[in-house]
Amino acid sequence: MSRTARLLILLVAVVLLGGIGTGAVLYAADRSGKRDREQPGGPAVHAGKVTLQASGARQLVFRNMAWGPHRDELATVPADRSDAPRTASGVKCLRFHAAAGTGICLQAVHGALDDTYRAVVLDAGLHELRSFPAAGIPTRARVSPSGHLAAWTVFVSGDSYGGTDFSTRTAIVDTRTWKLDDNLETYAITKDGHPYQAHDTNIWGVTFADDNRFYATLATGGHTYLVQGDVTARTLTTLHQNVECPSLSPDGTRIAYKKRIPGAPDGSPWRLYVLDLRTMTETATAEQRNIDDQALWADDSTLLYALPGDFGADLWTVPADGSGAARKAAAAAVAPAYVG
Repeated sequence: MSRTARLLILLVAVVLLGGIGTGAVLYAADRSGKRDREQPGGPAVHAGKVTLQASGARQLVFRNMAWGPHRDELATVPADRSDAPRTASGVKCLRFHAAAGTGICLQAVHGALDDTYRAVVLDAGLHELRSFPAAGIPTRARVSPSGHLAAWTVFVSGDSYGGTDFSTRTAIVDTRTWKLDDNLETYAITKDGHPYQAHDTNIWGVTFADDNRFYATLATGGHTYLVQGDVTARTLTTLHQNVECPSLSPDGTRIAYKKRIPGAPDGSPWRLYVLDLRTMTETATAEQRNIDDQALWADDSTLLYALPGDFGADLWTVPADGSGAARKAAAAAVAPAYVG
């Protein structure tokens, strides 16, 4: 075989191998893109209009955790069909809550060296009304039933409630005047009927009763307490011990919360309980797994909360009266709110 023929064969082989390699890369990229679009094994998600305005059928809005182009976006499904295909908004939130057409969205701002965070107040169309710097990693968010107050909690240091080496910062803003209380630790504390001051206080997990009264968690001296807060008076009053991340029922009579159980493993110390505010009677729910979330009341008898899942988190429900059993409501979802 001549030298020219050998060179020609070599050139053809190189071209063919290059084509095969390129084809393999393009095929893999196409498959990857399809995985992002189709999200095999996860919920179906498509872009569309999401509103916080009550308009007919009740909706469930949450942070979508399904892999794909709409991950971390606020998405919505019919409240009575939480496993239905999702409509994604394009608005990304780490934590979220909404009521009466007002939303609070805690976002990461990605920088060249590190991330910063902000709290964004949204209107019913998910348009930004006002934003505020957040001092740390977002963890809790709530809006008052009227939509006039919004609260958020961030970790200033640490990233978990599991131990004692953390510090939180909780703020409340009035969406009518934009007056901001940027640190509830400045409120006057009454503990066990007496004025109380300490350097180790942490406040987190606000839940609103109305446009003045709220409940939250106070941590101090190695213990946690349910406190009732007064925005106008700027006071916090302890009501009950061993209460974290409270959530007030729609009828205003009960608090769902996570309670530390003696003897439970350090990494999973909490169980989901309900406290009757009139009698201070505690009821354990049928959910026996560790709960590190601020539960949401789906109605006066059912709780909705997040647990770890294949996509990061799933939403589960359980009766509030201790009966029944836990049931998965929606895969790949966290930070829910009901609209309508």
